Amino acid sequence: MNFTRAREVMKQHFHPLGFDATMQTPHTLLARVFDPATDETLLTVTGIPCAKQLSEEDVERIIRAVESDLELVTRNGVFNRT
Repeated sequence: MNFTRAREVMKQHFHPLGFDATMQTPHTLLARVFDPATDETLLTVTGIPCAKQLSEEDVERIIRAVESDLELVTRNGVFNRT
């Protein structure tokens, strides 16, 4: 699938959180997870290997990479502000 379609699949996966991805270089992407109500960035992941044409496995790999980092910052209390 092309990058635009892959980005839509990832947006749907992370809903209700906001998600965006942009090509950082011809071979890597930058993924951003954010609060759609405030546009506050919750997580940015850079340097994820990517191409303009992606397989379903590529999309799943990117989702796992973002979820892994999101789980890490959640577990470490980044979102538990007082």
